[in-house]
Amino acid sequence: MKTKKVKLPEILKFSVIVFALLATCSIYSFIEPYLIEEQTTIISDSDVPRNFTGKKIVFISDIHHGQFFERDRVAALVRKVNELDPDIIVLGGDYIYGSTAYIEPCFEELSGLKAKMGVFGVTGNHDEWGDYNLTVTSMEKAGIIVLSDRAEWLEIGEDKIKIAGIDWHDSRHFSGEPDIGPLIMDVEENDFVILVSHTPDFAEELRTGKVDLLLSGHTHGGQITFFGFWAPYVPSYYGQKYRSGIVKTDRTTVLISNGVGNTFLPIRFFARPQINIVILENG
Repeated sequence: MKTKKVKLPEILKFSVIVFALLATCSIYSFIEPYLIEEQTTIISDSDVPRNFTGKKIVFISDIHHGQFFERDRVAALVRKVNELDPDIIVLGGDYIYGSTAYIEPCFEELSGLKAKMGVFGVTGNHDEWGDYNLTVTSMEKAGIIVLSDRAEWLEIGEDKIKIAGIDWHDSRHFSGEPDIGPLIMDVEENDFVILVSHTPDFAEELRTGKVDLLLSGHTHGGQITFFGFWAPYVPSYYGQKYRSGIVKTDRTTVLISNGVGNTFLPIRFFARPQINIVILENG
């Protein structure tokens, strides 16, 4: 049986093609962190009051201000969010990466965020690993309502919705089974409730059906994925389930943002950074 010999020029040609593809992917992975996309999701729910129909929530998470996401990029992010003319702004935690020296400069920029009904935020793991107290103090100084195991009613006329939030440590089994009962004890079955948790894993801990929408980040969409289909690492106990996008459970709807910043390396691959726009609709 004769075998065909591969000529050296053919091997070289194949090697050049492979090298070019790898080089292109590598270069693109350093560019993608700058390609922030605006991801719009319409939440249609009969619990949304009519006066809240069409209201716009802008959700940003995982800014990770630091050596990979400089202060001028935080300032640009604030301008970009304000241009969207949001009714409500929600921040999903992880404001810095690395040194706690980044905390105050980050919130000095975030103090420029403007929303008609308020700016709300929770903490993430990097905030707790850094300086939690300084983070909370800086948030308050910046005019951000800290949803640290706290809830607020937002009202338009006679209509209202509730927004609540939990701290990172209360959403990761650090203090036993999390209990959001006190946050929703005054909620009726037909009230619309938004819960903010840095990690989407908290959706698995919900023991109530009163939470209509859970906003979370933490996963970075995997940050480095196999062309958007699968990520070798997702910081979740549930693997790919809560990597990115909308996930419906038997108790709530979860929106997982890819976030805007990076950790470990200043790269992303088919997990573009996101500003998430949520439009409420009575339906």
